[in-house]
Amino acid sequence: MWIADGWKDYQVIDCSKGEKLERWGEYLLVRPDPQVIWDTPKEHRGWRYMNGHYHRSAKGGGEWEFFDLPEQWTIGYKGLTFNLKPFSFKHTGLFPEQATNWDWFGDKIRHAGRPVKVLNLFAYTGGATLAAAQAGANVTHVDASKGMVGWAKENAVSSGLADAPIRWLVDDCVKFVEREIRRGNHYDAIIMDPPSYGRGPKGEIWKIEDAIHPLVKLCVQLLSDDPLFFLINSYTTGLAPAVLTYMMSTEIVPKFGGQVEAQEIGLPVKESGLVLPCGASGRWSK
Repeated sequence: MWIADGWKDYQVIDCSKGEKLERWGEYLLVRPDPQVIWDTPKEHRGWRYMNGHYHRSAKGGGEWEFFDLPEQWTIGYKGLTFNLKPFSFKHTGLFPEQATNWDWFGDKIRHAGRPVKVLNLFAYTGGATLAAAQAGANVTHVDASKGMVGWAKENAVSSGLADAPIRWLVDDCVKFVEREIRRGNHYDAIIMDPPSYGRGPKGEIWKIEDAIHPLVKLCVQLLSDDPLFFLINSYTTGLAPAVLTYMMSTEIVPKFGGQVEAQEIGLPVKESGLVLPCGASGRWSK
C-alpha cells in the first residue's frame, strides 16, 4: 500500500462505525466513509467536540452540521497551500491521500532533466496540478466544473504559483482529449482522477467501468515519444489495483515499455496505528 504519511496539517485521528474523525489544520471534522465497517469504541474527545459533522441521509446524500467552523480556511503540504470549505456530499475540496502520488510524480518531474508537459484530467481543485507545477512542469488542467477550476486557481495563488505555466480549461475531459489528438498535441505525462460517476458540462454521462478503458486508449495517443509517467486514480467504489495494472499493461507497455505498478492508497490512523484504505492508484513509468 502507498501511504500518504507526509502531512503535518492533516490527520485521520480515528475511524469507527462508518465515520472518520479528521484534523484539518486546527479544526476537527467527522465525515462518513464506506470503508469503515468496524465498530471500535469512539473514545477520542474529538468525537464529542468536533467543528463540523456531515450526516448521511437514509435517502442518499446528507448535510453538514457546523460547530464553530469558518466558511473557509487553509492547510499546507510541502510548500503548497489549499483553500478548504465544506461543500456538497461531505467533501472539503481536497483528497489528502493523493499526497503519496504528488510525492511520486514530483520526484519524477524534478529528476527528468528536461522540460515536462503534464496533462491533468478530472483535475478537481488542483492538488496534482500544483504539485506538478511546483516540481517544474508545464501543466494543462482540465475539469468539467467551472467552480472547481476557479477553486484550483485560488489554490495556485495561495501556493505562490499564480504565474506558473498552467493552462486552466473548463471542458469535458474525453472531448478535450479527442480534440488534442486531432490537433497533434502531445504530453510527457498524464494524470487522471476520474469519478466513479459524473456528468459533463452538457450532461454527458460518465461511468468509470464503461468509460475508463476507452479513455486510456485515447490518452496513449497523446503521449510524447519519450513519456515520463502515467497515473490513474480510482476511488473507494472504483477499480481494484489489479484492474488498473492489467489495463495499463495492455495499453501503455506494448508501445513504450516501462513498468506498471498499482496499489491501494491510504492514510495512517493516529489512534489505532493502522491505515485507512482510500482507493487505488496505478502508475506507469519508464
